[in-house]
Amino acid sequence: MAAALAAALFALLSLTGQSPARAAVAAPAAAGAGTGYWHTSGRDILDSSNQPVRIAGINWFGFETSNEVVHGLWSRDYKSMIDQMKSLGYNTIRLPYSDDIFKPGATANSINFYNMNTDLQGLSPLQIMDKIVNYAGSIGLRVILDRHRPDSSGQSALWYTSSVPESTWLTNLKALATRYQGNTAVVGIDLHNEPHDPACWGCGDTTIDWRLAAERAGNAVLGVNPNLLIFVEGIQTFNGTSGWWGGNLMGAGQYPVQLNVANRVVYSAHDYATSVAQQTWFTDPSFPSNMPGIWDKYWGYLFKQNIAPVWVGEFGTTLQSTTDQQWLKALVDYMLPTSANGGDSFSWTFWSWNPDSGDTGGILKDDWQTVDTVKDGYLTSIKAPTFGGTGSTGGTSSGTSSGTSSGTSSGTSSGTSSGTSSGTSSGTSSGTTTGTTSGTTSGSTTGGTGSNGCTATWHTDNSWSGGFTATITVTAGSTAINGWNIAFTLPSGVQETSGWNATITQTGTSVTAKNLSYNGALAPAGSTSFGLQGTASGTISAPALTCTAS
Repeated sequence: MAAALAAALFALLSLTGQSPARAAVAAPAAAGAGTGYWHTSGRDILDSSNQPVRIAGINWFGFETSNEVVHGLWSRDYKSMIDQMKSLGYNTIRLPYSDDIFKPGATANSINFYNMNTDLQGLSPLQIMDKIVNYAGSIGLRVILDRHRPDSSGQSALWYTSSVPESTWLTNLKALATRYQGNTAVVGIDLHNEPHDPACWGCGDTTIDWRLAAERAGNAVLGVNPNLLIFVEGIQTFNGTSGWWGGNLMGAGQYPVQLNVANRVVYSAHDYATSVAQQTWFTDPSFPSNMPGIWDKYWGYLFKQNIAPVWVGEFGTTLQSTTDQQWLKALVDYMLPTSANGGDSFSWTFWSWNPDSGDTGGILKDDWQTVDTVKDGYLTSIKAPTFGGTGSTGGTSSGTSSGTSSGTSSGTSSGTSSGTSSGTSSGTSSGTTTGTTSGTTSGSTTGGTGSNGCTATWHTDNSWSGGFTATITVTAGSTAINGWNIAFTLPSGVQETSGWNATITQTGTSVTAKNLSYNGALAPAGSTSFGLQGTASGTISAPALTCTAS
């Protein structure tokens, strides 16, 4: 009977045009898929047990800006942020960086250390990256490091500039490969973000041929850590046909990236909507039905012809126009899993987690805690399971700290996003986000406990003429709790304007704050915190707090 079933299966596969080898890849994944280092086979990414895995993640930017650290830490703890990513179903974080973080004395700024991010204080940008990588890996997420810019000033067409030569690029890529050697939370490195004109593919000129540069860089990385995946983006123009920066992989079929270690190349495309720039295909009368053919031409053919895996490393939109809504729906449909377990499909990381991307916005809204459920909802059908925790503490923290953060946070971003040039898709904020506010800091007060099961304390972080920011810490009593509610009364004329890590409601002078889905459960004596910002006509006094557990 087994032989008959095998023969029938083989016949069925023959009729569908699928080989037995491809069918084996599409078999249901074993529990714990994603273990160890990953490699490629045809269009699939496989783990160390040859189980198919699919990257379904999010971009969290900031290391590439003058902040030299991921954005949002002025409002929230980094672990809280990563926990929320996992709770929403993202399994990978793409971390953009610039070569500035390798410079002696590089210093992260705009981090709030009051009751959050305390283990980051005094660390250099690279040491903070270690913390993010290790925590993400410990809860089943993976990380792709993205060399986004040569320096924090902005995008570059080529992988080098007059101030950051190719030698610096290669040296720093090798430094990262060495730093995370043995740490399987880091699955690979995206060699350079969005090469564009005059970059070419296959032209043979070593000063502008991105394909040849990617081979030099990929071999440099693999010479240090042969287990990493090498993510190679497209260019802008091939044989006279132009597309998004980094989104044109038309030349990869004819001129593949060939590395000294086989089965390590994953091609990466970027694709955007009209909130970033206009393209001819958006005004085609057949839009959006024309889009699958566009994607096939630029990068989808690599996947569909079983040449190599394709990872859509960036795609995003503000979703404000009907065109953009149609575009995102069409792209999600195009990337839908082609097998039951989702391993045999396009990989992706959405741009972005951050709300401060000027031409796309983010999964989080401006308060850095509320989820844009409409935008996130578009991605539901193409999300994938997280992976087993790495349990790794890999990544080094060698050397001395470069110093402490140069400032603390008021909970709001003072930087602005410059958006992108026409026809580009950098999508990141090039402004700085100082997050600092001058003013005085007051003490805290303890709310009532009684039989309510928890306590709460108020700390005024900063106050200034007309406003304030504060952190409220919630602590469970002698028994575990599943949720909490905080109630307090603000003086007349004081108005809460924004908050993070809690649902905050004000009616008159009465304010209530309720836990979110990821920070309600507390162990005995465990604590969490949330923040708020408000307006006030004078110095804010710490109100009495009532905490009720549920």
